[in-house]
Amino acid sequence: MRGDCAEINLRLNYDKIKNKSFDEERALYACEDAEIEDCRFEGPADGESALKECANISVKNCRFDLRYPLWHCKNLKMTGCTQTENCRAALWYDENIEISDSELGGIKAVRECSNVVLKRDTINSPEFGWRSRNIKLKDVKLNSMYAFFEGQNIDAEELDLEGKYTFQYIKNSVFRNCRFQTKDAFWHAENVTVYDSFIGGEYTAWYSKNLTLVRCHIKGTQPLCYCEGLKLIDCTTEDCDLTFEYSDVDATIKGGIVSIKNPESGKICADSIGSLIITKDSRRKICAEIYE
Repeated sequence: MRGDCAEINLRLNYDKIKNKSFDEERALYACEDAEIEDCRFEGPADGESALKECANISVKNCRFDLRYPLWHCKNLKMTGCTQTENCRAALWYDENIEISDSELGGIKAVRECSNVVLKRDTINSPEFGWRSRNIKLKDVKLNSMYAFFEGQNIDAEELDLEGKYTFQYIKNSVFRNCRFQTKDAFWHAENVTVYDSFIGGEYTAWYSKNLTLVRCHIKGTQPLCYCEGLKLIDCTTEDCDLTFEYSDVDATIKGGIVSIKNPESGKICADSIGSLIITKDSRRKICAEIYE
Protein backbone atom coordinates (compact mmCIF):
# COMPACT_ATOMS: atom_id res chain seq x y z
CA MET A 1 0.00 0.00 0.00
CA ARG A 2 1.32 3.43 -0.92
CA GLY A 3 2.32 5.69 1.90
CA ASP A 4 0.69 8.81 0.47
CA CYS A 5 -3.02 9.50 0.79
CA ALA A 6 -5.32 8.21 -1.92
CA GLU A 7 -7.98 10.55 -3.28
CA ILE A 8 -11.40 9.05 -2.79
CA ASN A 9 -14.51 10.52 -4.45
CA LEU A 10 -17.45 9.88 -2.18
CA ARG A 11 -19.90 12.16 -3.95
CA LEU A 12 -23.03 10.53 -5.30
CA ASN A 13 -24.23 11.48 -8.77
CA TYR A 14 -27.93 11.74 -9.52
CA ASP A 15 -29.93 12.90 -12.50
CA LYS A 16 -33.54 13.51 -11.51
CA ILE A 17 -35.31 12.51 -8.31
CA LYS A 18 -39.09 12.95 -8.41
CA ASN A 19 -42.09 11.99 -6.29
CA LYS A 20 -40.00 10.31 -3.60
CA SER A 21 -40.25 10.36 0.18
CA PHE A 22 -37.21 10.35 2.47
CA ASP A 23 -37.03 10.14 6.24
CA GLU A 24 -33.70 8.41 6.89
CA GLU A 25 -30.52 10.08 8.17
CA ARG A 26 -28.52 11.85 5.42
CA ALA A 27 -30.93 10.54 2.79
CA LEU A 28 -29.27 12.27 -0.19
CA TYR A 29 -25.96 13.17 1.42
CA ALA A 30 -23.33 14.66 -0.92
CA CYS A 31 -25.41 14.41 -4.08
CA GLU A 32 -24.55 16.79 -6.91
CA ASP A 33 -25.83 17.83 -10.33
CA ALA A 34 -29.34 16.73 -9.37
CA GLU A 35 -32.91 17.89 -9.91
CA ILE A 36 -35.11 17.07 -6.93
CA GLU A 37 -38.81 17.64 -7.56
CA ASP A 38 -42.07 16.97 -5.72
CA CYS A 39 -40.31 15.08 -2.92
CA ARG A 40 -41.11 14.91 0.78
CA PHE A 41 -38.49 14.87 3.51
CA GLU A 42 -40.50 13.59 6.46
CA GLY A 43 -41.46 10.38 8.20
CA PRO A 44 -41.10 8.17 11.26
CA ALA A 45 -37.34 7.63 11.00
CA ASP A 46 -36.96 11.36 11.75
CA GLY A 47 -33.58 11.50 10.02
CA GLU A 48 -31.50 14.67 9.96
CA SER A 49 -29.27 16.33 7.32
CA ALA A 50 -31.09 15.03 4.24
CA LEU A 51 -29.17 17.12 1.68
CA LYS A 52 -25.98 17.94 3.53
CA GLU A 53 -22.76 18.64 1.54
CA CYS A 54 -24.56 18.82 -1.81
CA ALA A 55 -23.55 20.81 -4.90
CA ASN A 56 -25.27 22.09 -8.04
CA ILE A 57 -28.76 20.97 -7.10
CA SER A 58 -32.24 22.22 -7.98
CA VAL A 59 -35.01 21.59 -5.46
CA LYS A 60 -38.57 22.24 -6.66
CA ASN A 61 -41.97 21.86 -4.98
CA CYS A 62 -40.57 19.84 -2.08
CA ARG A 63 -41.69 19.64 1.54
CA PHE A 64 -39.21 19.58 4.43
CA ASP A 65 -40.32 18.51 7.91
CA LEU A 66 -36.97 17.29 9.29
CA ARG A 67 -34.06 19.11 10.92
CA TYR A 68 -30.86 20.50 9.34
CA PRO A 69 -31.63 19.52 5.72
CA LEU A 70 -29.33 21.83 3.75
CA TRP A 71 -25.93 22.38 5.36
CA HIS A 72 -22.68 23.09 3.50
CA CYS A 73 -24.39 23.19 0.12
CA LYS A 74 -23.00 25.04 -2.90
CA ASN A 75 -24.96 26.30 -5.90
CA LEU A 76 -28.45 25.53 -4.63
CA LYS A 77 -31.68 26.70 -6.29
CA MET A 78 -34.91 26.12 -4.38
CA THR A 79 -38.33 27.01 -5.82
CA GLY A 80 -41.86 26.54 -4.53
CA CYS A 81 -40.79 24.61 -1.44
CA THR A 82 -42.16 24.45 2.09
CA GLN A 83 -40.12 24.12 5.26
CA THR A 84 -42.31 23.53 8.30
CA GLU A 85 -41.77 24.78 11.84
CA ASN A 86 -40.10 21.42 12.58
CA CYS A 87 -37.45 22.12 9.95
CA ARG A 88 -35.11 23.95 12.32
CA ALA A 89 -31.69 25.33 11.32
CA ALA A 90 -32.45 24.51 7.70
CA LEU A 91 -29.71 26.29 5.76
CA TRP A 92 -26.30 26.74 7.39
CA TYR A 93 -22.87 27.39 5.87
CA ASP A 94 -24.27 27.42 2.31
CA GLU A 95 -22.81 29.33 -0.64
CA ASN A 96 -24.50 30.62 -3.80
CA ILE A 97 -28.12 29.83 -2.99
CA GLU A 98 -31.38 31.16 -4.47
CA ILE A 99 -34.74 30.60 -2.79
CA SER A 100 -37.93 31.78 -4.52
CA ASP A 101 -41.69 31.44 -4.04
CA SER A 102 -41.11 29.35 -0.91
CA GLU A 103 -42.27 29.22 2.69
CA LEU A 104 -39.55 28.93 5.32
CA GLY A 105 -40.47 28.02 8.88
CA GLY A 106 -38.46 26.81 11.82
CA ILE A 107 -35.99 28.65 13.98
CA LYS A 108 -32.58 29.73 12.60
CA ALA A 109 -33.46 29.08 8.96
CA VAL A 110 -30.35 30.73 7.44
CA ARG A 111 -27.00 31.13 9.22
CA GLU A 112 -23.46 31.95 8.12
CA CYS A 113 -24.37 31.67 4.44
CA SER A 114 -22.93 33.75 1.59
CA ASN A 115 -24.30 34.92 -1.74
CA VAL A 116 -27.96 34.43 -0.90
CA VAL A 117 -30.92 35.51 -3.08
CA LEU A 118 -34.47 35.48 -1.67
CA LYS A 119 -37.44 36.34 -3.92
CA ARG A 120 -41.18 36.31 -3.18
CA ASP A 121 -40.73 34.20 -0.07
CA THR A 122 -42.74 34.06 3.16
CA ILE A 123 -40.53 33.42 6.17
CA ASN A 124 -41.44 32.80 9.81
CA SER A 125 -38.14 32.07 11.53
CA PRO A 126 -36.67 33.46 14.76
CA GLU A 127 -32.95 34.26 14.50
CA PHE A 128 -33.08 34.33 10.70
CA GLY A 129 -30.02 35.22 8.63
CA TRP A 130 -27.38 35.42 11.37
CA ARG A 131 -23.83 36.25 10.29
CA SER A 132 -24.72 35.87 6.62
CA ARG A 133 -23.32 38.10 3.90
CA ASN A 134 -24.05 39.23 0.37
CA ILE A 135 -27.81 38.82 0.71
CA LYS A 136 -30.35 40.10 -1.81
CA LEU A 137 -34.06 40.17 -0.97
CA LYS A 138 -36.96 41.18 -3.22
CA ASP A 139 -40.63 41.08 -2.27
CA VAL A 140 -40.09 39.02 0.89
CA LYS A 141 -42.33 38.84 3.96
CA LEU A 142 -40.43 38.02 7.15
CA ASN A 143 -41.45 37.52 10.77
CA SER A 144 -38.45 37.06 13.04
CA MET A 145 -36.68 37.99 16.25
CA TYR A 146 -33.03 39.02 15.99
CA ALA A 147 -33.14 38.78 12.19
CA PHE A 148 -29.86 39.32 10.29
CA PHE A 149 -27.70 39.63 13.41
CA GLU A 150 -24.18 40.61 12.29
CA GLY A 151 -25.16 40.38 8.62
CA GLN A 152 -23.12 42.15 5.95
CA ASN A 153 -23.87 43.50 2.48
CA ILE A 154 -27.65 43.15 2.64
CA ASP A 155 -29.51 44.58 -0.37
CA ALA A 156 -33.28 44.50 0.19
CA GLU A 157 -36.22 45.85 -1.79
CA GLU A 158 -39.88 45.55 -0.77
CA LEU A 159 -39.03 43.66 2.41
CA ASP A 160 -42.00 43.50 4.81
CA LEU A 161 -40.62 42.65 8.24
CA GLU A 162 -42.18 42.24 11.67
CA GLY A 163 -40.36 41.26 14.84
CA LYS A 164 -37.92 42.49 17.46
CA TYR A 165 -34.21 43.33 17.64
CA THR A 166 -33.75 43.37 13.87
CA PHE A 167 -30.56 44.25 11.96
CA GLN A 168 -28.35 44.46 15.04
CA TYR A 169 -24.65 44.93 14.19
CA ILE A 170 -25.25 44.76 10.42
CA LYS A 171 -22.79 46.49 8.07
CA ASN A 172 -22.68 47.93 4.55
CA SER A 173 -26.33 47.43 3.63
CA VAL A 174 -29.06 49.14 1.57
CA PHE A 175 -32.86 48.96 1.89
CA ARG A 176 -35.45 50.35 -0.55
CA ASN A 177 -39.24 50.61 -0.31
CA CYS A 178 -39.43 48.43 2.79
CA ARG A 179 -41.74 48.21 5.78
CA PHE A 180 -40.23 47.50 9.19
CA GLN A 181 -42.38 47.06 12.30
CA THR A 182 -39.71 46.06 14.77
CA LYS A 183 -38.47 47.09 18.19
CA ASP A 184 -34.78 47.98 18.62
CA ALA A 185 -34.02 47.87 14.90
CA PHE A 186 -30.57 48.78 13.54
CA TRP A 187 -28.77 48.85 16.90
CA HIS A 188 -25.03 49.24 16.31
CA ALA A 189 -25.65 49.15 12.54
CA GLU A 190 -22.80 50.59 10.48
CA ASN A 191 -22.76 52.09 6.97
CA VAL A 192 -26.45 51.50 6.24
CA THR A 193 -28.79 53.47 3.96
CA VAL A 194 -32.58 53.17 3.94
CA TYR A 195 -34.69 54.74 1.16
CA ASP A 196 -38.44 55.41 1.01
CA SER A 197 -39.34 53.04 3.83
CA PHE A 198 -41.50 52.84 6.93
CA ILE A 199 -39.65 52.21 10.20
CA GLY A 200 -41.98 51.63 13.14
CA GLY A 201 -41.10 50.55 16.66
CA GLU A 202 -39.36 51.68 19.81
CA TYR A 203 -35.75 52.78 20.27
CA THR A 204 -34.77 52.63 16.62
CA ALA A 205 -31.08 52.57 15.67
CA TRP A 206 -29.38 53.36 18.97
CA TYR A 207 -25.56 53.32 18.78
CA SER A 208 -25.59 53.20 14.97
CA LYS A 209 -22.74 54.62 12.91
CA ASN A 210 -23.15 56.24 9.50
CA LEU A 211 -26.86 55.45 9.17
CA THR A 212 -28.66 57.42 6.44
CA LEU A 213 -32.46 57.57 6.14
CA VAL A 214 -33.83 59.08 2.93
CA ARG A 215 -37.54 59.98 2.61
CA CYS A 216 -38.41 57.51 5.37
CA HIS A 217 -41.32 57.64 7.80
CA ILE A 218 -40.16 56.97 11.36
CA LYS A 219 -42.65 56.04 14.06
CA GLY A 220 -42.19 55.30 17.76
CA THR A 221 -40.67 56.54 20.98
CA GLN A 222 -37.04 57.50 21.57
CA PRO A 223 -35.54 56.79 18.16
CA LEU A 224 -32.03 57.54 16.93
CA CYS A 225 -30.10 58.06 20.16
CA TYR A 226 -26.35 57.71 20.71
CA CYS A 227 -25.79 57.74 16.95
CA GLU A 228 -22.63 58.78 15.12
CA GLY A 229 -22.76 60.22 11.61
CA LEU A 230 -26.57 60.01 11.44
CA LYS A 231 -28.33 61.59 8.43
CA LEU A 232 -32.03 62.12 7.79
CA ILE A 233 -32.99 63.51 4.38
CA ASP A 234 -36.59 64.70 3.92
CA CYS A 235 -37.97 62.23 6.46
CA THR A 236 -41.28 62.38 8.33
CA THR A 237 -41.98 61.31 11.91
CA GLU A 238 -44.88 60.04 14.02
CA ASP A 239 -44.98 59.75 17.81
CA CYS A 240 -41.23 60.38 17.95
CA ASP A 241 -40.40 61.83 21.35
CA LEU A 242 -37.05 62.23 23.13
CA THR A 243 -35.36 61.90 19.76
CA PHE A 244 -31.63 62.20 18.91
CA GLU A 245 -30.31 62.10 22.48
CA TYR A 246 -26.50 62.31 22.44
CA SER A 247 -26.43 61.83 18.66
CA ASP A 248 -24.28 63.47 16.00
CA VAL A 249 -27.00 64.18 13.45
CA ASP A 250 -27.68 66.08 10.22
CA ALA A 251 -31.45 65.98 9.70
CA THR A 252 -34.15 67.57 7.57
CA ILE A 253 -37.63 66.64 8.78
CA LYS A 254 -40.78 67.42 6.85
CA GLY A 255 -43.62 68.18 9.19
CA GLY A 256 -43.34 68.07 12.95
CA ILE A 257 -41.61 66.01 15.60
CA VAL A 258 -42.89 65.52 19.15
CA SER A 259 -39.66 66.28 21.01
CA ILE A 260 -35.89 66.41 20.67
CA LYS A 261 -33.64 65.75 23.65
CA ASN A 262 -29.95 66.54 24.15
CA PRO A 263 -28.69 66.29 20.56
CA GLU A 264 -24.94 66.30 20.91
CA SER A 265 -23.81 67.82 17.60
CA GLY A 266 -24.86 68.56 14.04
CA LYS A 267 -27.93 70.28 12.61
CA ILE A 268 -31.64 69.51 12.82
CA CYS A 269 -34.22 71.27 10.64
CA ALA A 270 -37.94 70.54 11.14
CA ASP A 271 -41.14 72.35 10.21
CA SER A 272 -42.18 72.22 13.86
CA ILE A 273 -40.78 70.86 17.12
CA GLY A 274 -43.16 70.11 19.97
CA SER A 275 -40.47 70.59 22.59
CA LEU A 276 -36.70 70.85 22.80
CA ILE A 277 -35.30 69.31 25.97
CA ILE A 278 -31.80 70.21 27.13
CA THR A 279 -31.08 68.80 30.58
CA LYS A 280 -28.81 70.84 32.81
CA ASP A 281 -27.33 67.74 34.44
CA SER A 282 -26.09 66.29 31.14
CA ARG A 283 -22.46 65.19 31.28
CA ARG A 284 -22.03 65.96 27.59
CA LYS A 285 -21.67 69.27 25.83
CA ILE A 286 -24.76 69.92 23.72
CA CYS A 287 -23.92 72.00 20.66
CA ALA A 288 -26.29 70.89 17.90
CA GLU A 289 -28.02 73.54 15.81
CA ILE A 290 -31.83 73.37 15.87
CA TYR A 291 -34.04 75.14 13.30
CA GLU A 292 -37.80 75.40 12.84
